[in-house]
Amino acid sequence: MKYTQLGRTGLKVSRLVLGTMNFGPQTDEAESHSIMDAALGAGMNFFDTANAYGWGANKGRTEEILGTWFAQGGDRRDKVVLATKVYANMGPEGEAWPNYDRLSALNIRRAVEASLKRLQTDHIDLYQFHHVDRHTPVEEIWQAVDTLIQQGKILYAGSSNFPGWKIAQMNEAAGKKGLYGLVSEQCLYNLAERRAEMEVIPAAQEYGLGVICWSPLHGGLLGGVIKKESQGRRRTSGRSADALANTEVRAQVQAYEDLLDKHGLRPGEAALAWLLTRPGVTGPIVGPRTADQLASALRAVELELSDEVLSGLDEIFPGTGPSPEAFAW
Repeated sequence: MKYTQLGRTGLKVSRLVLGTMNFGPQTDEAESHSIMDAALGAGMNFFDTANAYGWGANKGRTEEILGTWFAQGGDRRDKVVLATKVYANMGPEGEAWPNYDRLSALNIRRAVEASLKRLQTDHIDLYQFHHVDRHTPVEEIWQAVDTLIQQGKILYAGSSNFPGWKIAQMNEAAGKKGLYGLVSEQCLYNLAERRAEMEVIPAAQEYGLGVICWSPLHGGLLGGVIKKESQGRRRTSGRSADALANTEVRAQVQAYEDLLDKHGLRPGEAALAWLLTRPGVTGPIVGPRTADQLASALRAVELELSDEVLSGLDEIFPGTGPSPEAFAW
């Protein structure tokens, strides 16, 4: 496994991030534990979750599954760089109870304690703000974070789904208080969705943040979906089905699959390998539902894409161009 440094921190993290969103809703506890054992055995040490994962009436279930895995011992917790998130309403299902969501100091304090209990650990390595909170002053957010760092309950703070201007605002505010600021941004970024290149990634690079990419296969669209359809191996649904209903998108995905087939490459692995070539990227988040999906993702780390393939991918999925030059006429 290849490693890198998480932003401005001293943490060494694997180039692939194990996303746990499917643990609970789609993958039961026993198989989730097996996947985490396999990931750790392969050298993956960066695990990402969120307090809301499990969803609906089962919010928090995913953190609980990680907690029971840590509780098995074997230095599991010590070997993992653990990231979780705060923002979603964790109050009783169907009740919009005040102060049980967003980034108020009260909710951050409440959410950290609840996550620590579910995760069966005494600290969180990377505590991420899941979304922008337009209602809480940034000074209040940083005051709460600083208190938690002083208490040893979290080590670093990161953002998720933040625009470039918010990354700048948060880090400038932190700097004025003599605080460390954000060390990472978790954003939507893949071959089919490259808008992060305009402002988010440049802002992250300017402030020394690591970039963690979610949905690296764009909801399955970049995972060889057309070929799987033709072979009867998969029935397209959800985001992929909606996207492929657009004839232009379907032609684009077909060209993508044809290019990779020509070079003997698996689409899903190539999409992950492409992200690992991108400036500023710490690593993509992979959310395997099975051990086979994890094995496929691990192969991507060692995959070297040729200049011809990289050029072909840029032609099929053109990026925005360098910022700020791309804004010019």
